[in-house]
Amino acid sequence: MFDLTGKIALITGATGGIGQAIAKQMKDRGAKLILSGTRENVLNQMVKDLGDDVKSVVSNLQDKDSILSMAKDAEACHGKIDILVNNAGITIDGLLMRMKDEDWDTVINVNLTACMRLTRQVLRGMLKRRYGRIIFISSIVGYTGNAGQSNYSASKSGLIGLSKSLAAEVASRGITCNLVAPGFISTPMTDKLTEDQKNNIIKNIPVDRLGSPQDISAACVYLASEESSFITGTTLHVNGGMAML
Repeated sequence: MFDLTGKIALITGATGGIGQAIAKQMKDRGAKLILSGTRENVLNQMVKDLGDDVKSVVSNLQDKDSILSMAKDAEACHGKIDILVNNAGITIDGLLMRMKDEDWDTVINVNLTACMRLTRQVLRGMLKRRYGRIIFISSIVGYTGNAGQSNYSASKSGLIGLSKSLAAEVASRGITCNLVAPGFISTPMTDKLTEDQKNNIIKNIPVDRLGSPQDISAACVYLASEESSFITGTTLHVNGGMAML
């Protein structure tokens, strides 16, 4: 079950906590990996740790030409891409009244526009082969909103419309397109919170804990597998019941 043997997966944002968990779990399920990120030293260490059939490409998702080059380089690594996980994302938080235009533009460009451009490029090969799994990493705040994160929430909400529209366009060609929407996940970012801050968050999570990167990677493995072939245009909410959408 959930066997990915022989499948080629491109994972963006692979150097973060969630990206690393997705990479490891997909590798354990038999997939060959292409890892993308901005931190070359971390990518090199991941390739070393994960072993054979793992390649890496350095990319700058704020640059259109870099995205196109990255897609071409990734396809050249193993000859094709079967699974695309659009995991990369950034935050530049602030109240909307004080938000600079460049802070809005940067978050939208990286979290939404770059996903569109990379997906559009990778989609060409998937359409020819009549097979593909496209997964976007959204967020609970893409559905609920969050004060001080209007740019981030808008970018993650935009992925919802993008995914649903694309799913309708390519479903007849054997390609599925879905989202995973994490809630509060234990990562280096949440590690910076105080115990009181964490406890206040957990009070609002019915399962009474923060999520783990492995909770998100398990969802991605499922959506990448043959067992999910009849699921497209939907969102898998992984938030411990914090928002039952």
